[in-house]
Formats: sequence, C-alpha cells, structure tokens
Amino acid sequence: MSPANEVRKSKAERTAEAREKARLIREAQLKKDKRNKLLIGWGIVVAVVAILAVVALVVTTSMRDSAPIADQGPTPANGNVHGGITLLANTEVAKLDPATVDAASVGEPPETAPAEVVAPGAEAEPGKPVKVVLYVDFICPVCKDFEARYDEQLTALRNEGKITVEYRALGFLDNRSSTNYSSRAANAAACVVNESPEKYKEFVDSLFDNQPAEGGAGISDNDLKKMASDMGVNIDSCVDDKTYRPYVKFTTKEAAAIGITGTPTVFVDGKQWGKGDSAQTPFPDFLQAAIDAKA
Repeated sequence: MSPANEVRKSKAERTAEAREKARLIREAQLKKDKRNKLLIGWGIVVAVVAILAVVALVVTTSMRDSAPIADQGPTPANGNVHGGITLLANTEVAKLDPATVDAASVGEPPETAPAEVVAPGAEAEPGKPVKVVLYVDFICPVCKDFEARYDEQLTALRNEGKITVEYRALGFLDNRSSTNYSSRAANAAACVVNESPEKYKEFVDSLFDNQPAEGGAGISDNDLKKMASDMGVNIDSCVDDKTYRPYVKFTTKEAAAIGITGTPTVFVDGKQWGKGDSAQTPFPDFLQAAIDAKA
C-alpha cells in the first residue's frame, strides 16, 4: 500500500501510541534505576564487609601480638638457658639439648646500675676459644651498626677457631613498634635455630639487613615466615604458636635483672666492652687483647 493510500491515524490513536511509547520508556528507565540501585547497594554491602574483614584482621592480629606470654616455656634446640645461640666456625652452631626456662624465677632489675655487669655463662671455659656474647635487639639501629662494623672481623675470627660468638636476642624495644616486633623477631630466630641451625646466622643477617624503622609495625609474621622459607626453613607453626616467646621473655627479663639497660651490650670472656677501663678502647683492640691473652 502506498503512503497515499495508508489510513491516517486519528489524533486519539496517535496520542495513545505516544503515551504507550512514553510508558515503555519510563518502565525501562525505572528498571534501569532499580538495577543500578541494587548494584550500588550490593557494592556498599561488599565494601562494608571488606572493611569489617580488614578491621577484624587488624584487631585479631593486634590482640594476638599483645596477648599475654606465658612465663614458662622451652628453649630451642641449640639454645642455652640464658637465651644464647653460639656460633662456631662457618655455619656450625654449638649443639645443646632443649631445656625449660621460667621468667617467673627471675628477679627484678636493680634499683641502681651495678658498677660491673656480670653476665651468666659469658666467660669461656679454660682452654676454649675466646667467647663473645652479644645482647641484641633486632629493631635496635645501634645493633645493626655494630653488625655492619664488626661482623666481618667476628666471622673471620670464628672461622679461624679463635672465638665463638653468642647472640642473646631480647625484647627490650617491644615498645618501639606497635606489634612487639623485637620479641616476634627473636622468636622467629629461635624457630630457625631449632629447625635448621646452619641457617641461623643467615637469618640473623637478614633481620638486620631488613631492619624496620622504629615506631611502625615491623616485619609481619607472614613475612618473617617467608624470610625463613626463602632459606629453605619452615617455621610457620612455630611462629604462629609463639613457641619461643616465653624463652625471649625469660632472656629479656634476665638481662634486665643483671643490670643490662640497652643494646647492644657486648661481653668478651665475661668482661663488658665499652664500660669502665674499656670505655675508650675500640672494640677490635679489646677483642684482640683477649685473644692475645690466651695465646
């Protein structure tokens, strides 16, 4: 049918069609608006759930990090009852059987600093190499500086059999992080020496190389576990269970009880370096004098 022969629609029909078209457009828009509102609503729900999950994780982590630590607990294999891990030549660590320590048995710090600090077990047995004992905290910048300055010399003398080096890791500076990082890092190091003693020094070096700034959260437990895993050591359950946190607590409390007030505190065959007569003696000279005395 040609346009000329088409039946013209009445005004009422055209009006009805226009209204119907408008109605369909409105319905489509309403459906679109409803769908958008649902999407926005679900998006808000998902965002809120995600935020709550993050908050819950932060709170749970904070509660876990700040939960009370038992006084009594095991030493790691190869760790002594004063919190020490003794390095011999190369990657060898002095072998010791596990024992138990109890922080409740340790006295309180002295009211006044003693004239001479006597560290238990810090003097070498007769006929043995010179014994170097280092009280350290893994978030302590001065400890990191000490390592940077003297680790090469200490390692060379260890490998020559002239000295042993014992690390006693403390939680002195737990208040310098928001997660008790000092104690967590010391626990992780104890976990490593318990599982793979030959990796202990490498792990200690990594802790100092990656030392976090004071005032933050420090390295997370997951990253501490990964640091060990990258060395081929699995400490996951040991870190999660805080297995050696009582050991770190004991070591920290004993250090304070004998009069140690900061880190690093260094002993060479039982004599404290940097205090008294040795206050002006460079550490290499102080150490060499002890070696020469045994020659």
